Amino acid sequence: MDIEPFALERWFARVEHEADVMLAESGVRSLPASRFDTDPGELGYVIPTNGDPAFRADVAAEYGREADDVLFTCGAQEANLLAFLSLLNEGEHAVVVTPTYQSLRSLPDAVGEVTTVDLEPPAWDLDLDAVADAIRPETTLLVCNNPNNPTGRYLSAGTIRALYDLAADAGAYLLCDEVYRPLADDPLPPVASMGERGVSTTSVTKAYGLAGLRFGWLCGPPEVVSAAWNWKDYTTISPSAIGQHVARQAFDARDELLAENRELAREHRELTRAFVERHGLDWHDPVGVNGFVTVPDGFATGRSFCERVVREESVVLAPGDAFGQPDYFRIGFGLPTDELEEGLARLDDFLERHA
Repeated sequence: MDIEPFALERWFARVEHEADVMLAESGVRSLPASRFDTDPGELGYVIPTNGDPAFRADVAAEYGREADDVLFTCGAQEANLLAFLSLLNEGEHAVVVTPTYQSLRSLPDAVGEVTTVDLEPPAWDLDLDAVADAIRPETTLLVCNNPNNPTGRYLSAGTIRALYDLAADAGAYLLCDEVYRPLADDPLPPVASMGERGVSTTSVTKAYGLAGLRFGWLCGPPEVVSAAWNWKDYTTISPSAIGQHVARQAFDARDELLAENRELAREHRELTRAFVERHGLDWHDPVGVNGFVTVPDGFATGRSFCERVVREESVVLAPGDAFGQPDYFRIGFGLPTDELEEGLARLDDFLERHA
């Protein structure tokens, strides 16, 4: 099995460590550990290894499902990996809605074969006929993330239902990475709640501000969850005991915590929108904490723009070619307010010099 290098992670590895401002962070600012009880007791394996049954039952209730329909994982990244290993074999086919977080395309492409269907700028609409045309007899999986990373586009309930129906009619599954769903003011029903062909993945990283826990889950029909658990025995075996302990507290306090984070996202979106408008740039008004912005005049690509910005201003942005869109760059606005304001001020100075 071969997999292509993860372009965004390699970019971050090269520039993030020494930069002053990380303006490409894709989640809400990290919460302090002091906000939680961080003593889980004995640091053994989580038993059973698919996660605490009572906690899984509470998570499953959010999807209208049972505890055994949930598998706790090391973040959404592992949840997606286990899903792809469970739902794709050599010679089978997936349809992936792009642009998207690279692992949602590269992982299935390493296991089976992938056809991509692009969201259409500037509104990043999805052509459902193009999705239908991409489906083959050997298609076992449709993949999307909603709200979308990097564009911030939140596909409608009708569009997601249509994707689910296309998957079900083909005898395939619809996998939706829903890590930004809790940041929507009126979140859509999760895909795993739609029927036996729906699989949802998520984590406490992006919306909760708890990336360091490395804690997420997969929810779906029993045969998918069982197969994913079988693969997990060969990856991380069980979730982190500390991660599960703190995630349980965050989940119990989710109404307060997520309301706080949604308010931060709203305020920071306004600050970032003002920057975009100040410089005559364009974006689709995003849900979540990422905006996908057109490259300013005078720069050939998002990559060349981001290279100059990090070199001259010590501010990290994400080049659009990491998502297959070289004419854009991604900006993250979920970071602490003072860091966002500093990063935007440096971008203002940079663009004024290069106007």
